[in-house]
Amino acid sequence: MTSKPRPQESVANAQRLNDAIVRLRARLRVESGQHATGLTATQLAVLASVVREGPVTAARLASLEHVSAQSIAQSLAVLKAAGLIHTTPDPRDGRKKLVSAAPSATELVDKLLTGRASFLARAIEQVLPPEGREDVEKAIDLLERLASADLSEGGI
Repeated sequence: MTSKPRPQESVANAQRLNDAIVRLRARLRVESGQHATGLTATQLAVLASVVREGPVTAARLASLEHVSAQSIAQSLAVLKAAGLIHTTPDPRDGRKKLVSAAPSATELVDKLLTGRASFLARAIEQVLPPEGREDVEKAIDLLERLASADLSEGGI
């Protein structure tokens, strides 16, 4: 039987997890070549959402990325100026625009994601013994649950 963690242990573990995620994300940016794109992490996240979800409205992107409409508008302006996205009128609502990715955007996102996955696969192979690799699957499940946690009233 495991005992319930004390509040300060929970906070300390949460901080360790946050620090590890921040360091891993920074490492993934370096390993994937993300810095060479000249785009910020936010802009690339928005671009990846457009590639994955498009054609999509700016409001949907803001919801997916958990950012404000203003932040999405700023990212989309940079991506449009770089020729990575284009907009067309929404056929269902002429007041809205649909955002789609240019072919070069799809190639860029694929290259970055492949670079990240390649680094992680190599790191897992080199750092973890075979018997410890199933722990990665458990960690992924836990991180996915944390990422989708609904902590609002009535959630979870």
